[in-house]
Amino acid sequence: MRVNATVVSRTDYTTALIAGFIGGNLSSFVKWGSEIPFPPREAGRISPPFAILKWIGLNVEDMTYTFTGHVINYGVALMHQGFSIFFGLFYCLAAVTFPLVTLWQGLAFGLVITLLFHGLLLPLGGWAPHLWQISGHEAFSEVFGHLLWAWSIEIVRRNVMGPHLSARHV
Repeated sequence: MRVNATVVSRTDYTTALIAGFIGGNLSSFVKWGSEIPFPPREAGRISPPFAILKWIGLNVEDMTYTFTGHVINYGVALMHQGFSIFFGLFYCLAAVTFPLVTLWQGLAFGLVITLLFHGLLLPLGGWAPHLWQISGHEAFSEVFGHLLWAWSIEIVRRNVMGPHLSARHV
């Protein structure tokens, strides 16, 4: 009996790290972009990254810079970017060994992350309301944004991983 074993090389992991870093950065901007037409929170409620930074004890209100007349909170921006990079790296590395993580072109991963964070972790920390306490508009924004976010990581992963990806993981 012959077993078809896939050999994973160090190059696969190195390439996955590159894909995860690029995909994580790009996906952060994709998620932010989805929030323009579909804001993820009712007006007046602070974002979870803002709440977490405040909880840590940082003076988040002062973590700002001005760009073309707009005041930008760099603390929130860095936390948002860091989240995307971390999970972009995680996703791409996991896909090397567990291709199931790429189910539905990454959409399943995006849904799991949404449910894990917005359904469990953020409410437990007191940084965001429970999913059943937000409006349908907010829930749509979070789910839609995270689906686009994860899909964009998958698109980058497939393109960066290139030819050796298609042989084993598609």
